Amino acid sequence: MSTDTPSAADQLLLDHAHRHGYNDVTAKMLEVWRSRRLLPDNISGGGLGRGKGSTSKPAPESFDLVLGLARHGGRGKRPNDVALLLFGEGLPVPEQTIRAAIIAAVDTLTIPGDDDPDTDPEHRLDALAEHIANAGLTMTLVPARARRIDEGIARLVRASGHTWPPAELAAFDGNPGQPTATPKDAALAAAAAAITGTMSLEDIGDLVRAMNPTATANPIASLVETTRKDVPEFAETILTDDNQLALGPVRDARDHLRDLAATAPLHDLAQTWKTAEGVRQWALDLCGRVEEELAAGQLGEAALEWMNGRYAMAGLAVLSTLKDRDWPPAQHALDALGLLFQLGAYRRHDRLVPGCQWHLLAAEGMVPPPIRELLQDLISQSVPGAGAGAVVRPAS
Repeated sequence: MSTDTPSAADQLLLDHAHRHGYNDVTAKMLEVWRSRRLLPDNISGGGLGRGKGSTSKPAPESFDLVLGLARHGGRGKRPNDVALLLFGEGLPVPEQTIRAAIIAAVDTLTIPGDDDPDTDPEHRLDALAEHIANAGLTMTLVPARARRIDEGIARLVRASGHTWPPAELAAFDGNPGQPTATPKDAALAAAAAAITGTMSLEDIGDLVRAMNPTATANPIASLVETTRKDVPEFAETILTDDNQLALGPVRDARDHLRDLAATAPLHDLAQTWKTAEGVRQWALDLCGRVEEELAAGQLGEAALEWMNGRYAMAGLAVLSTLKDRDWPPAQHALDALGLLFQLGAYRRHDRLVPGCQWHLLAAEGMVPPPIRELLQDLISQSVPGAGAGAVVRPAS
């Protein structure tokens, strides 16, 4: 097809774009977008007869897609990023294209030794540990902004004569003490978890403690560490014999994510895409609100929400958000995929161990509000127990 003389079908798309102010969209651009599988081919309408050629018309979804592509598909834009941005807006990107883009996002998670995957796992982990030590690789456990907020809250709490955290919190920690995980340990644990698809409860607990290093007690870390002792029947169902929490069949965790990207309903992927966006916005908004209170020298509702979250799982989402100053589409896709995996894991556990106390996820600080909404069907099926939804506040 000549780019100088667009088909009648393409002319309809061009006219549509121009009417909406995108006058720079050309027939050549339509060709490029089709070659990248971002825009479907026109639909053949049959022959005109007597050698007059054939008719065609744009696919119905092409009209909305052309406008989205005009917004996001400029020169130099990566096709996978464009596909993800369109998907995030709810536009009908071809399914094969969006799944390929999400899988490509998983492929950005590279680890030294990936070029020789057949190496014995134990040897590979040893080599990885040596590489991390020699290269000085680390993982940020507490981003600087979170550390400044923690310090600011601590100063105001001390100045007000209150105590935080309350002494009673220590009673909920069966293994109190200073965290021992270093940023290098965290980097190795994360890489090892990706390679094996497992992580020990001890490592998880230590990492959770290291993400709140000034805490005198960490009940959530304690719950993780004492799972086998506290709920042995549950532990037998979800843990390996050597006390590892597995993502599924023991293998590279990235393979689990690729499988999910390839098979999960697109509706579910779209839902967790929006949830991941909501979590990030909530976390950044919370930081801003707490900083305003600190600047005014007065702790308020935002600081209370922050403190509750720092001693539960919601705070981990804040730390994760602050680690990524930029949030490219590929990272957004990974966050959405991680949420979808988490949701699937909760549902599997609910089938394997009936009677889980999902209502506890509704307690303040346990999970970010957008994730609480995502899990609402699980939360609402569980009868609230004493203390559900309770807020921990500084005591005098």
